[in-house]
Amino acid sequence: MSQRYRITRTLQDQGQSAQMITLEECKSYFATKPDFSYTSVFTVKGSTSMSIEGDFFMWSFGDTTIPFRHYQGDIYVSGTNEAVIPKMVEVASELLADVVEG
Repeated sequence: MSQRYRITRTLQDQGQSAQMITLEECKSYFATKPDFSYTSVFTVKGSTSMSIEGDFFMWSFGDTTIPFRHYQGDIYVSGTNEAVIPKMVEVASELLADVVEG
């Protein structure tokens, strides 16, 4: 089973409500990163194909593309490829957020 991580601000003490990571903030942030591109549909290809609608920021790493998905104020990413860990930590740091499993 693959490891999944969440980039979130919910752990930060900000009074009654934690500041969510907005889609607009993600679009602005990832637009400054040449190795990321935005798509509203992510297609998983294998023995069968499946398309998932949502807000995906696709990280290009060599011949691999890894989706960072914005969903309900957080960003989710799979830890299947070990190269994603330092990139995920970098993204979280620059967005002033934390990384948690799940």
